[in-house]
Amino acid sequence: MKEYLSKMKGGAKSPPGVGLTEVLWSWLGSVIGIGICGYLSSRYFEPRDLILIIGSFGASAVLVYAAIKSPMAQPRNLIGGHIISGLVGVACYQLFGGTLWVAAALGVSLAIVAMLLTKTLHPPGGATALIAVIGGNKIHDLGFLYAFIPAGAGAFILLLVALLVNNLSKNRRYPEYWL
Repeated sequence: MKEYLSKMKGGAKSPPGVGLTEVLWSWLGSVIGIGICGYLSSRYFEPRDLILIIGSFGASAVLVYAAIKSPMAQPRNLIGGHIISGLVGVACYQLFGGTLWVAAALGVSLAIVAMLLTKTLHPPGGATALIAVIGGNKIHDLGFLYAFIPAGAGAFILLLVALLVNNLSKNRRYPEYWL
């Protein structure tokens, strides 16, 4: 038991902080990416009973604008993680939605499995799957379209902004790889 508990002490050194320039580039990308998704959602999608912005995009913004070297921030992971997780979440809601906690647990856990098996692990995908289950009637009414609009389309917009903004700086390069 002592050995097990001793693992929780940590031991690695804390990563270094980032400079103000990195902070500003991360801010710029996230304000533009989330801003575009929010604007398009309110102006064009919501009047048509669709949406283009979901909570998991906040976490995606952290990855694709601030942790741009992370494998989980790369295009395959961003797009694939959201779409695959959206499909899994919708399927779990449709199959197990009568017992919401079961649908939620299976949606998130099976989304993780699916992302691992397809090499598209993107942590916000877990939230995308959970939103498919607990998101309410507006989300449920979308059915499997949810995986593509908003999940896939919004992730694609975040990617486009990441490609443009992250490469403006001579010290930043995005993506590290595509596939």
